[in-house]
Amino acid sequence: MPTQRNPENGETALIVGGGPGISASCARLFAGDGMRVAVAARTPDKPVLVDLAAQLGVRNYACDAADPVAVGRLFESVTAELGSPTLVVHNIDGRMAGIFRKGITEADPDLVRDTVMSSAYSAFLVAQQAARQMLDGPPDAADAGHRGTIIFTNASAAMKGYPRSGAFAMACQAKAGLAQSMARELMGQGIHVAQVPIDAAIGWTQPDGTRAHRMAGTSVDDNMADPDRIAETYLQLHRQHRSTWAFEVVLRPWMENW
Repeated sequence: MPTQRNPENGETALIVGGGPGISASCARLFAGDGMRVAVAARTPDKPVLVDLAAQLGVRNYACDAADPVAVGRLFESVTAELGSPTLVVHNIDGRMAGIFRKGITEADPDLVRDTVMSSAYSAFLVAQQAARQMLDGPPDAADAGHRGTIIFTNASAAMKGYPRSGAFAMACQAKAGLAQSMARELMGQGIHVAQVPIDAAIGWTQPDGTRAHRMAGTSVDDNMADPDRIAETYLQLHRQHRSTWAFEVVLRPWMENW
């Protein structure tokens, strides 16, 4: 039976990057808040996305976020079917198995390019379309002229490049620079831009009720970030009054060594 949700509040949220962690948690929370929710992924038939569609009416879209034509079509489709998004979350970090933990002398140049393309370049494409639509739309008179919110998920590599992680550091820091430039350009026009570096493994809830990460194991004593709590932060960013808009919120578990 579909989960009960609040009456629609008239907003549309678009989450780019679909999986069982942050994206799924955001979709559930935003839908529960009354938003019409769209999730874009290269493979929109993932079980978690199929379940979100069945349970909450989330609309799933196939999209290669590193393809400018595909991203343009995505925004056209979402706007036509659900309304113009006022909350856009870019949740693609570009991690690839073939480039992970590779030293500078052994990194495959093609995979380095793909990492940057799937993360920073896709962030640019998504943010460009989001900004265009938000600037074209009317400001929300009931919300101090707020036109919309664009949030970038990032990692601690946005602030420091780790050894054997050059490609990922490049991607994360490029994304951080994009977010900072956009915030300076767009906040004065009513668009809230924020990036959220997450300094942690993200442990999402498994079928047996535990929280775990495929590489870091099972969460013990909240030593991993909970994607449900990350989603709460994203929604709170979207709801902030413009007199106190946050640009960067760094999230890490209470016991993380930093």
